[in-house]
Amino acid sequence: MAVLPLVVAPDPRLKKKALPVERVDDTIRKQMDDMVETMYAENGMGLAAPQVGISNRVIVMDIARKDEDPVIFKMANPEIIWESPEIKSYEEGCLSVPEHYAEVKRPASVKIRFIDYENEIREIEADGVLAVCVQHEIDHLNGVLFIDHLSSLKRGIIARKLLKAKKAMAEPANA
Repeated sequence: MAVLPLVVAPDPRLKKKALPVERVDDTIRKQMDDMVETMYAENGMGLAAPQVGISNRVIVMDIARKDEDPVIFKMANPEIIWESPEIKSYEEGCLSVPEHYAEVKRPASVKIRFIDYENEIREIEADGVLAVCVQHEIDHLNGVLFIDHLSSLKRGIIARKLLKAKKAMAEPANA
């Protein structure tokens, strides 16, 4: 397994819609495993392929708390096939939007259809943290960041800070 480099906003790759996976084969399984390794190395609870520069519809998640055994999900082509009318607000952060957090409103529970690690079609119902995480990661596959759910004022403030940080990183150390 390998730790993959993260794509950080603002980066146009994060705004593109990812392409479907035809089937989960050894190449996609390796990608999933590398993404899990990357997610853990970056202390995340979810990761979508576009966040590591791969434009396909693959996500991984582990919603377990640090003191619990892992609860790992590896999904290809996840899609929301039902969402509850109840809306909940959760504070979200993102590995591609480092050091920024905000309250985001999403459906409280969802039903997801996806292709699993063994290339089988599965469906799960999710609520709580899993529902938030899977919706957040599916957003990435559609070119949507959590900050896109915020007011234009809040989104603009975070976007300017991200651009400033990216420019500072690009400048030579002795400039």
